[in-house]
Amino acid sequence: MKLRVGYEFNYHFPQPTPCLLTLNIHHTRVGDLLEPDHIVTTPSTPLFGYRDGFGNWCSRMIAPSGHVKISTNTMIRDSGQLDPVVLDAGQVPLEHLPDDTLVFLLPSRFCESDKLLEMTWDLFGKATPGWGRVQAICDFVHTRITFGYNHARVTRTAAEAYVEGVGVCRDYAHLAVAFCRGLNIPARYCTGYLGDVGMSPPYPPGDFAAWFEAYIGGRWHTFDPRNNTPRISRVLIARGRDAADVAMVTTFGPNKVESFRVWTDEVV
Repeated sequence: MKLRVGYEFNYHFPQPTPCLLTLNIHHTRVGDLLEPDHIVTTPSTPLFGYRDGFGNWCSRMIAPSGHVKISTNTMIRDSGQLDPVVLDAGQVPLEHLPDDTLVFLLPSRFCESDKLLEMTWDLFGKATPGWGRVQAICDFVHTRITFGYNHARVTRTAAEAYVEGVGVCRDYAHLAVAFCRGLNIPARYCTGYLGDVGMSPPYPPGDFAAWFEAYIGGRWHTFDPRNNTPRISRVLIARGRDAADVAMVTTFGPNKVESFRVWTDEVV
């Protein structure tokens, strides 16, 4: 199947402002692109690319003062398959974990697993290690948090999401990641496109999505506590410890977001 994906941000900057952009499709999906996913800026502004410490492709720019549009519109192939479910994926003993997974066991800005440690073991310590334990976490988080865009707050941490019981997809992912790390399961935060292919209407407004990956059974597996069911048309943009590592646009100065839209549509 083919997907048309893209976004459009409209900003107003009162002065020239440095920005970091994490908006390109992840290198693991570049081979599926049918058109380049170039970042287009209006007015035209120089972009300088770099690879961050997690392997994500990022760009730097100095946004000029006034109205600035940042956008892309591209097409990508997708398998059309649901997220894989591997029920027999077991938990890897800590001493056998690959070195590059260990950073995803540590507390981070939004996933303060150390604060939740005792609760984590009380809730999930008896769950079957591996896939069963991670799914138990997703089931709990899915029911613990009530979704609503009116509940969005960019400073909310995993512990706060647990207490407040409300949030958006990033809050679901943060809480699940924190629980996994507390159980010695490496977990990394993911962001990208996720359309409504295979779902029944009505469809919500387009937006970027957040989910996470857990290292079990000797590889990384996708989990989505917000939707808590395998989905079609998931397109990765970036991975990190939490949302702070993969912010779509980071601005270093005052600005106003005038409008924002995202699309992930099946091309028939």
